[in-house]
Amino acid sequence: MAPKRASSSKRKAISDSEDEDTSLTKTSSSKKAKISPPSTSNNVVSSSGQPTNKVLPVHISFPERQQGTVRLATFNVCGLAASQKKGLSFYIAAEDPDILVLTETKVNNEPVDLALKNRFPHCYWAIAEKKGYSGTAILSKHQPISVDRTLPGHPDPASVKGRIITLEFENHYVIGTYVPNAGAELKNLNGKMEWNIHFTKYIRDLDKIKPVIWTGDLNVAPTEIDLCNAKKNWNKTPGYTEAETTAYRNILNPPESEPENEAPRFVDIWRNLHPDDKHFTYFSYRFNCRQKGIGWRLDMFVLSERIIDRVKMCEIRSEIYGASDHCPLTMEIEGPL
Repeated sequence: MAPKRASSSKRKAISDSEDEDTSLTKTSSSKKAKISPPSTSNNVVSSSGQPTNKVLPVHISFPERQQGTVRLATFNVCGLAASQKKGLSFYIAAEDPDILVLTETKVNNEPVDLALKNRFPHCYWAIAEKKGYSGTAILSKHQPISVDRTLPGHPDPASVKGRIITLEFENHYVIGTYVPNAGAELKNLNGKMEWNIHFTKYIRDLDKIKPVIWTGDLNVAPTEIDLCNAKKNWNKTPGYTEAETTAYRNILNPPESEPENEAPRFVDIWRNLHPDDKHFTYFSYRFNCRQKGIGWRLDMFVLSERIIDRVKMCEIRSEIYGASDHCPLTMEIEGPL
């Protein structure tokens, strides 16, 4: 039976800015940031064990990547320009990923940023038709074979613009997405399901050619441990409805009715490595959610099942909050791309 609806004052919208758009094992290494907290911090952590700081730490450093690995990171920046003013560059310098996926960039033109360009010679931007809306980028130190910004088969290409970029490398596809929000009162749920239908086919078709690394803000909390107040939000709040969670689950584990050779399996890597942790990547700016530890896990790395044994680390950078209402997620996988 569906849980009761949450009170409107406490129900969380998936994205304040857009709607308002609003067999790996746990023995894998866990790489945590070395952080000097801001002077206003009391080193408080929430009940889930995540920090509650509301601005970026003063000093940020991370362990060096494991030898022979490629580091990828994804970060919903909730507006690139605003995030840069809040210290985004300090995180990027410390993380120094080979590939950085940015979502909700809200840029209207390709940015002219020499610092980013010097660090990432190959920058690809997907820009929405609506100004100041959505936006996805993949910044890479490695030159891809090809670049695609479309979702094949989708009947409304304009709605896809700014939400997907696919880079093809020699051994993998890397897909960065800012998946559509189901919207306030689920008014865009049908549109999101249209996206899910075509994206499911797309990722399966790519997997037939070579393994896929899919990342970004997927705008879904897959299970009840991926958000706070799950019962109150069920089938009422965008990102945690039966339609959305089922669509995501069917990508990972296709229904038995589908022929196995046409339905590859995918793995949510962070959840695979942290099966019991209730950690989040999004904390609304409203209602003091960060301090209260009220969040959602919306940002993921999803990989073709056949390459998951090459993943050496996947961590939420929980301390990196303040440049956005999201925290970044990073992963290391044995290379080459």
